[in-house]
Amino acid sequence: MLRPRGLGAPLGRPEIHGSSSLKSAGGGGGDSVGQMSNRATTIGQLRASGWESLPVKEEIRRNAVVRIRAGEPLVDAVLGYEDTVLPQLENAILAGHDVIFLGERGQAKTRMIRSLTNLLDEWLPIVAGSEINDDPYSPVSRYARELVAEKGDDTSIDWIHRDTRYGEKLATPDTSIADLIGEVDPIKVAEGRYLSDELTLHYGLVPRTNRGIFAINELPDLAERIQVGLLNVLEERDVQIRGFKVRLPLDVVLFASANPEDYTNRGRLITPLKDRFGAQIRTHYPLDVQTEMAIVAQEARPLEGDGLEVVTPQFMAEVVATISQLARQSSHVNQRSGVSVRLSVTNAETLVANAARRALRAGESEVVPRVSDLEALAASTSGKVELDTLDDDGGEIIDRLVKAAVLQVFRDRLDVGQLRGVLEAFDDGRVIHAGEDVSASDEVALAAEIPALHDAVVALTDGDERPGVVASAVEFVLEGLHLSKRLNKDADHRGTRATYRAR
Repeated sequence: MLRPRGLGAPLGRPEIHGSSSLKSAGGGGGDSVGQMSNRATTIGQLRASGWESLPVKEEIRRNAVVRIRAGEPLVDAVLGYEDTVLPQLENAILAGHDVIFLGERGQAKTRMIRSLTNLLDEWLPIVAGSEINDDPYSPVSRYARELVAEKGDDTSIDWIHRDTRYGEKLATPDTSIADLIGEVDPIKVAEGRYLSDELTLHYGLVPRTNRGIFAINELPDLAERIQVGLLNVLEERDVQIRGFKVRLPLDVVLFASANPEDYTNRGRLITPLKDRFGAQIRTHYPLDVQTEMAIVAQEARPLEGDGLEVVTPQFMAEVVATISQLARQSSHVNQRSGVSVRLSVTNAETLVANAARRALRAGESEVVPRVSDLEALAASTSGKVELDTLDDDGGEIIDRLVKAAVLQVFRDRLDVGQLRGVLEAFDDGRVIHAGEDVSASDEVALAAEIPALHDAVVALTDGDERPGVVASAVEFVLEGLHLSKRLNKDADHRGTRATYRAR
């Protein structure tokens, strides 16, 4: 591929439009009509243009160098790995290594691998009609070799986009060598070709990703005999199909993902295959609440409806993220299975959905989640965590996680000692109702009646006076005081209506 200028390319060498360039290394856009018409169409034109063929690992390394120099991340839309995973990935790519990502579910392993296609040149020339992306200068399939031998520099070439140079397979126990490497095509035999003819072969996913990136998800789930078939791909860089004397020197970068439990403890990956990966990179869940919140903001699907305005207060977003953080520390949750970031995303979506349902029934246009909406998270949480409990649905454990998250955020954001004025308002026997059937205007009026409660609301909302936001803050303060054992609370059996009173 064209060497980006400043990285070893001779000055004055003509460029191929749409091929390697500083812009394409950063994931630039497509070609214009004029650029498409200027692209070489034969091997002779390609040679005249000065295009150079590079191994795919060298191509990726050169484009990675451009990104690193520019201070850009190698992968897009992956948060929380800036100081941990991504430096290791940069090292692996600069070293030209095949990589296996080890991590529990929901740690963006597949997303990172797919993003690496942006490190390929935007366009790549291949021998026209090739099934395995044959290099016009060094074809490896029999079809391409014979075509180039016959037509020489007049051989037609096609250009393929980098998105088509990525192949992926989810490993399953029934995955076969034919899926990955190839097999005899009975239709081609029926057409009159001999079994000994290489042209009877139907290439598998790995050869079809020649000169690109191939990924295997959940690698340990491959049967051992299939794992053996990958040894040559990783070391000798070729594939062998059945009893044919076929050797295809492939140019492939291999990425894989695996759960650490499968990769190490159970011994489901053969040692020679482990030895052939140049880099083993451990992924992880978000290390703090702020990163978890940023991922939720990026990934959660917004709820949109006619006349609805959705606002999620910061303290409620923190509660959702904290639930996941606490679940990853809980002895009642199976940590081998992991607690995916998807838990935070689906909980955030469910919280907003319940608030929207409540607002629609009340005839309100503001959709603002409250503490009473947290009861709805039982449905979205129970399917995302594996609980070590005799309780059939784990409802009690989930309820404790939610309450612990509310209490932790409450203590982080407010000083209980400064809420003495709120507690004094209950000393004369006052009772306050909150929950799904209490309107936002009633909660706003309550904050106006109790100055100390108003001050706490202002601190939580940064002065946001929208009724729905104020109502959410009022419920949060009352629930925090209850969980801090300053107030008593009577809740209905559904948990959607609560009555707070002095202890």
